[in-house]
Parts: sequence; structure tokens; C-alpha cells
Amino acid sequence: MAKKKIITKESEQFLEKYLNNPSPTGFESGGQKMWVDYISPYIDEHFVDTYGTVVGVINPEAKYKVVIEAHADEISWFVHYITKDGYISLRRNGGSDHQIAPSKRVNIHTKKGMVKAVFGWPAIHTRTAGTEKSPKLDNIFLDCGCASKEEVEALGIHVGCVVTYEDEFMILNDKYYVGRALDNRIGGFMIAEVARLLHENKVKLPFGLYITNSVQEEVGLRGAQMIVDTIRPDVAIVTDVCHDTGTPMIDKIKQGDTKCGAGPVLTYGPAVQNNLLELIITTAEKNKIPFQRMAASRATGTDTDAFAYSTGGVASSLISLALRYMHTTVETVHKNDVEGVIRLIYESLQKIKNNHDFRYLK
Repeated sequence: MAKKKIITKESEQFLEKYLNNPSPTGFESGGQKMWVDYISPYIDEHFVDTYGTVVGVINPEAKYKVVIEAHADEISWFVHYITKDGYISLRRNGGSDHQIAPSKRVNIHTKKGMVKAVFGWPAIHTRTAGTEKSPKLDNIFLDCGCASKEEVEALGIHVGCVVTYEDEFMILNDKYYVGRALDNRIGGFMIAEVARLLHENKVKLPFGLYITNSVQEEVGLRGAQMIVDTIRPDVAIVTDVCHDTGTPMIDKIKQGDTKCGAGPVLTYGPAVQNNLLELIITTAEKNKIPFQRMAASRATGTDTDAFAYSTGGVASSLISLALRYMHTTVETVHKNDVEGVIRLIYESLQKIKNNHDFRYLK
């Protein structure tokens, strides 16, 4: 495919709507419906599992199956305790960062509709130097403008209601996409764009392609663990985010050297099937797609592990997108990298043969 702009104005409009739509872990259905509606013109069929993972399929009759995968959920909070004075304590739903909470605005999801609230915090004037406390899970709280527990409950709020930040998408300096939940709904966007390109360019694949947007990754790869047993694929190319380590306060010796704008990041590690990885590297080099490298240890910490270590094992590889400020409301990725990941997956799929044998020994 020629080097031209991949992301269209229309697809970018979808990205904005998709990212702005809440999709907390365990409650992803609204975003999943939006996602499948977008990819439906580019696929032959789709199915949804019990917990909400959505799979778009091209060539469903084929026996050899290739997955391209991302996860659909965003970190959030649960209402955990309501005080008699109407303040709300929380529990994490995924890896929510307590340190960014104070002064943030949130939406509390209830059966009566969305309720607005804020994370309160004592004013600087009231804090004593040398003894002031840092934000922690046991001292952050929500204020929804109520004076009692009964008043809170009258709004439809109860223990177990999910809470999401209300921050929305923006483009920074015409170079970066910024917003909450780019980890990893930007991945869902990228695999959807691969489906679009295959359709628009009339690419005929010799295998079944399963475009998979998994749920519940943020609480332990749970959606991927479920869907791999349903699909039983032969190959999986997973996309997720990794850290831009070029920003202040990050130790590259510990975190590696990857940055926004330098291309997709390819991971080495036990869960990554080396022959599949080599196919992707060769594809990148042939198509002059710049890429970066990183090394995992025991696990990648992504849905790659769920596919690789499923029953029988699936030849799996991870293509990551460097991201700044992970698990905050201003997660940031470079537009060129987004196009690079899309293009690399698109081109790599065309190098996989029907019944491609990735085994090390034959």
C-alpha cells in the first residue's frame, strides 16, 4: 500500500465519538455497539460473547483463523461507601490512579441516568506544611452536592455504581491524540481501520480474519481468556499501548527506551512467537515502516499472554503504541504512530499464508 494518509476525516470523527463514550471495565456494551456499527460494512458477520467481547469476521468459512485484537475497556471506579454526610468513598475498577483524582470531574452511572460529581480535596490554605497528606485510596472522595446519605441514594447512587471521568478527546498541536481511555480503545480503532482498508482495497485473505475487541483486560486479561476458547485461532496479532519513556521522571534503565513519534513498538519475550515476530519485522522493513523494540520479562502484561498461553498455544505477537501518561485522563499518542500500527498490521496480514506453520521445529 502506498505511503499516504490512512486516517480519514470520517474515521477520525468516529475515533472522537468512540473515545468520548464511557466504556468502564464490565460495562463496555455502549462502546462495543458503537464499534461494531462502525466496522459492520467491512466484515461478513460478527458475534458477541456472554461478557461483551465483540468479534467481526471476514471469511468465516475458513478453517485457518487469524485474530487481530485490542481491548475495549477503560479504567474507572466503583462506589464503595457513602457517609452519613453524603460523601462517597471508592474502589478501583482496573488500575485507576488515585494521585490524579483530586479536583477531577466525574460521571456516576445510575439506572436513573448520569449523576455529576467531583473529587474533592482540602484547599492548600488548610493543609499544614510538613504534615499534609498525599492522595491515597483511603482519603480521596466524591462530592455530588448532597448533605446526607439519603440524599445521595435519592439520586439513584448505590454501592456498586460505576464512576468514570468526563474528560474528552482533543488533538494537541495537530500531532497528538489526547484523551482518557486511549488505553486501549485506540487499539480498537486501529484494528477497525485495518478492516476498513482491507475492504476498500479489495484485499482477499486466504484465511478467516477475526477482528476482536475484548472486554475486561484491565482486570486481568479476562475477556481475551474467554474469547480465545471460543475462536480457537491459529495466529493472534495483539495491539496495546506501552510507555513513552522520553517524558520527565521516567527511568529508561527500568522502563526501556520507546517514545511517541518513532513508530510501532515490537516486543520480544516468551509469549511472543519468534517466527511471527520475524514476519512482522520483515514486513516493516520491506514497507519502510519505522519501528521500535522493547523486551518483556515473564509476561507482556497484555492480551498477548492470554492468546499465547491458551490451551494448545496460539502463535502470538504484540504490536504496541507508545503512549504518554498512561492511566490518566490525558493519555497521549502520536498520530503518525497510530497510522504506523494500522499499516503494519494491514501489511503483515497479507504475508500470512493459509495454514501458515509458525512452529520452530517441523
